[in-house]
Amino acid sequence: MSRSSTADRPQRDRAPVTAEEWFAGGQRIPYDPGCARVLTEEEAAAKPGTLRVFQRVIPAERSPQAGWVTLLPGFPDGSYGWAQVDRMLGDDPGPRLYVEPVGQGDSDKPGDYPYSTMERADLVEALWRHHDVRRTVVVTFDYTSLALLELLRRRLERAASGDPPVPEVTAVLLVNGGLFADAHTHPWLGTPLLRTRLGALGMRRAQRSPRQLDGAMKRARMYSRTYRPSPEQLAGLRSAITRREGAAFLHNAAGFVGEHRRNAERWDLAAIARDLDGAVALYVAGSDEDPYEHRQIAATRERVPDAEVLTFPGGHLTTSEHPDLLAAAIRDIAARHGAGGPGAAHR
Repeated sequence: MSRSSTADRPQRDRAPVTAEEWFAGGQRIPYDPGCARVLTEEEAAAKPGTLRVFQRVIPAERSPQAGWVTLLPGFPDGSYGWAQVDRMLGDDPGPRLYVEPVGQGDSDKPGDYPYSTMERADLVEALWRHHDVRRTVVVTFDYTSLALLELLRRRLERAASGDPPVPEVTAVLLVNGGLFADAHTHPWLGTPLLRTRLGALGMRRAQRSPRQLDGAMKRARMYSRTYRPSPEQLAGLRSAITRREGAAFLHNAAGFVGEHRRNAERWDLAAIARDLDGAVALYVAGSDEDPYEHRQIAATRERVPDAEVLTFPGGHLTTSEHPDLLAAAIRDIAARHGAGGPGAAHR
């Protein structure tokens, strides 16, 4: 049965981790999207046009048998959106892999790149192979729910052909993301506007204008009505989005809702859950005042009764408004499913 748990503890009053601090704690590694493989430095030197993608792995040393937590980021802030959550997680659960898609954060941002859910799923699989991840809990925020649905669909296809799933995904937590193509409710001043020519022009201007970018983020209704992001929070968000001329990515990748509709059957959580038949524990989380994906929660309760449903207070950016509550949920789920340290139970 689905179970709803609403948390209402206040956010901790601490200075936010800056974007500079976050990116200083990771690495830019060479990646070939053509063959979906992380390259050695020697291979990258011999291959012109190799991309660099940002990753952050905590801790740096880990056991080959460790159960990982893989964290996929949201739109528009990328892996930096996890920065406050990560600090509250501390050293446990671990090891943790933070993925930065091409186009976001400190990853490269080629202008002619075919940004899509498929290529983001390819990158995740490449990083899993690179780190020899054998078992993982996967946590997604916002639009990378689609990448996870694609990864689960690939798992099912490989199992049908007799290939064992590598890595084993023991549980997933999808937070404020799209799960059903008919349940998106994105406000016009969010991704629909970004996808237009006007949105593209606005982002080119926002790359050079902090005031314009801050205004666009506020108008996009990313926060709850009563939440007022601090100047430091807005500065961190701005720094992550505009890093390496990255504001254009918001236009280039804003079509993921349309992409979901074109792949509605393949990326449908209910269909995937039915085919998984309990092999992966499903957790779905939503926020009380999220204008983007609030209908996904009701749809999950109706269509995926075996999923465990959690709700958080606040608006869409739970990672900013309530990182402590999100960290607590991640720690609990990781411990239940073999990625929470030496005392974690694998089931």
